[in-house]
Amino acid sequence: MLSKIKEASEYIKSKIDIKPEIGLILGSGLGDLANEITDKVIIKYDEIPNFPVSTIEGHAGNFVFGTLENKKVAAMQGRFHYYEGYSMEEVVFPVRVMKELGIDSIIITNACGGMNKDLYAGALMLIEDHINFMGDNPLIGKNYKELGPRFPDMSHAYDKTLIDIATKVANDIGIEVKKGVYAAISGPYYFSRAELGMLRTIGGDVIGMSTVPEVIVANHSGMKVLGISCITDMAIAEEIQSISHEEVIEVANRTKPKFIKLTKKILEMM
Repeated sequence: MLSKIKEASEYIKSKIDIKPEIGLILGSGLGDLANEITDKVIIKYDEIPNFPVSTIEGHAGNFVFGTLENKKVAAMQGRFHYYEGYSMEEVVFPVRVMKELGIDSIIITNACGGMNKDLYAGALMLIEDHINFMGDNPLIGKNYKELGPRFPDMSHAYDKTLIDIATKVANDIGIEVKKGVYAAISGPYYFSRAELGMLRTIGGDVIGMSTVPEVIVANHSGMKVLGISCITDMAIAEEIQSISHEEVIEVANRTKPKFIKLTKKILEMM
């Protein structure tokens, strides 16, 4: 594991002339933010040693390095999902590489379903906490002390200072943001009504198939995390309507201008 991380990071360092300070993981339909990066260097995932390759529609599969709002950034256009058949180790590998590159703060985004009636399709939500209902954990197995402690604390997995910055920024530029709990499932199917009712009962506000593994490893690595969810559909047990991945991407695309404006301003204030 340690040699794989080192090999990937050394390859990336050979291609870029900056030291990135902030990482961005851009979820379904949200990858266009990387187009705003200036002086960019684009590295395809399949060029990087030991990297998986994203197979999901709406994920470009690029690592983009450059400057955004005067910050040196590394942006992932697309991520790897557990339901694609990757191991948890592979899903979180890019976060390990980001840490090796010197990144100490990360903004992790996703498209998800809203289980809380106060939410709506097209809303943005700052993640305050999560429920890991994926049935697996990226920290299971051998722990490398060079990467983090054996028993990391997840009681404050989402950095309060970054949440406060994001909240103030949203208020200042007139974008409504909600706050809540992200419930992660393995997928790849959209949950049944009974399952949605259960997750809502135990405290979930939104449901998705990503994010939490990356957040766990970012915390294990000592990185500060800000999580932003784009609600693309309502997944309320009593009112659920059938949804397709194409519809999810469509709503994410409509929400992009608001998402990009908010994230750029947050970066400026970080």
